[in-house]
Amino acid sequence: MSEEPVRLARERLFTAVLSDVLDAAGRRSQAMRPGVRPLDEALVMVGRARTGLYMDVYHVQPGENPYALEIGLVDDLKPAEVIVLAAGASGRIAPWGELLSTASRARGAAGCVTDGLVRDVRAIRELRFPVFAGGIGPLDTRGRGKVMAIDIPVECGGVRVDPGDLVFGDADGVVVVPRSIEDDVLRAALAKVEGEERTRDALRRGEKLADVFARHGIL
Repeated sequence: MSEEPVRLARERLFTAVLSDVLDAAGRRSQAMRPGVRPLDEALVMVGRARTGLYMDVYHVQPGENPYALEIGLVDDLKPAEVIVLAAGASGRIAPWGELLSTASRARGAAGCVTDGLVRDVRAIRELRFPVFAGGIGPLDTRGRGKVMAIDIPVECGGVRVDPGDLVFGDADGVVVVPRSIEDDVLRAALAKVEGEERTRDALRRGEKLADVFARHGIL
């Protein structure tokens, strides 16, 4: 799978323009819920989705390792991949923390997004590893939730995410670009960025917004 789209997106694009282009393509549900926020708004996350599906649990079987699939997913990460953990937004678990961030960063992963909670936030910020989460809390997953499957389609933050989809996160939130329409979306997004640059230049020259919009159709 070519990583040129990942490079282009990282260098030229941002979530708002991707969301606009996806809207225009009729894909109006590709931005995660606004409660999924970055721990550090200065960081940008771009990469291919690796998914994990959590379910709520209320006990741990004797002799069971409840972290087994989660550990396997992290240990198998490749450069420029984004861990996407669908936790159901239950608010009962923090599936991500400092040690998982450290291990993922060492493997060249691009970040993590979960609609669950995240903990160890000060340590993660010091790592400068992009993490987007539905909230902050100290609750370990043990006896509360566990990964039931990895590398399958999931719904995270209200958006379906398939393995290999392009996941983009910045200060405005997280947008998922389905692999099936990725080439068209990126092409249109790059063209829109160029149009926005022309629009911005005209506005800086003092032209009226109405005139600029009539000429470029971009706002």
